[in-house]
Amino acid sequence: MRPFSYVMVKDLDSALRAGAPEGAKFLGGGTNLLDLMKGGVETPAQLIDVSRLPLADILALPDGGLRIGAAARNSDAAAHPLLRERYALLASALESGASQQLRNMATVGGNLLQRTRCHYFYDTAFPECNKRTPGSGCAAREGHNRMHAILGASERCIAVHPSDMAVALAALDAVVQVRASQGERGIPMSEFHRLPGETPQRDTNLEHGELIVAVDLPAARFEKSHYLKIRDRASYAFALVSVAALLRMDGDRIAEARLALGGVAHKPWRAHEAERMLRGLRLDAAQLRPAAEAALEGARSYPGNAFKVELAKRAVVRAILSAGETA
Repeated sequence: MRPFSYVMVKDLDSALRAGAPEGAKFLGGGTNLLDLMKGGVETPAQLIDVSRLPLADILALPDGGLRIGAAARNSDAAAHPLLRERYALLASALESGASQQLRNMATVGGNLLQRTRCHYFYDTAFPECNKRTPGSGCAAREGHNRMHAILGASERCIAVHPSDMAVALAALDAVVQVRASQGERGIPMSEFHRLPGETPQRDTNLEHGELIVAVDLPAARFEKSHYLKIRDRASYAFALVSVAALLRMDGDRIAEARLALGGVAHKPWRAHEAERMLRGLRLDAAQLRPAAEAALEGARSYPGNAFKVELAKRAVVRAILSAGETA
């Protein structure tokens, strides 16, 4: 690990000033950043510890929505009565992530900023990684790519975003509130993370010096939901495929749906066409299958992850049916 300086801040203005210089990084729970530093992937010159900032509250908003402070621990958010009552999908996704020990440390803001998972990115012994060293190549394309993307990837990078929480937030149309010394802005979840394109080194649309302060959820209007995570083992494993499904029913037919997939792309993948196709359908596997096909339209697989295409289609159908069974 390279030498770095460390400063703990107790107010937001001090944090924003300290985070302005190049080479500065904000530190919350540190469950991802510190691992990357130990491996020599991240090499900040200065860490600004924002864990003591008053950003951990979870509060009801006047419009019926919910504001989750960026410093809220994942385990605290998952257990919050308002979140569990109004956004069971998010609570389930949070509880599916990592391990209890990590959820006790990880913050909501830090969860959003996890780097995409790829063996070649995390191991500096492999020189070919466009995410780590732009222009060096992508070893995963010809290497071990079982966990990698089947949607939205580019020739530059085929890694996937690892967060369960972010998939649920994408389905819920959450807005990420950020602040910098120049002011504040809200970034819709659909625009927060980036596809790799020609710049895989950038995972998000955050600008340097911007700090996540909260995540806002709109008023809940879907009475049924389910988060399905398919993984190699029952705990502490990243998703091969995950699906966040929200349903509003009109009798025995779907009036409105929201679908987001994880484990398949560089960012949580919203299936807008599939959502449109679900309107008016009954909860029948045969009727739902065309929407699942649409959700995977344009999928491109590699030798190690070709199974993901059919797995994701089946997961979409299963998640919708499971959502329909919820009270």
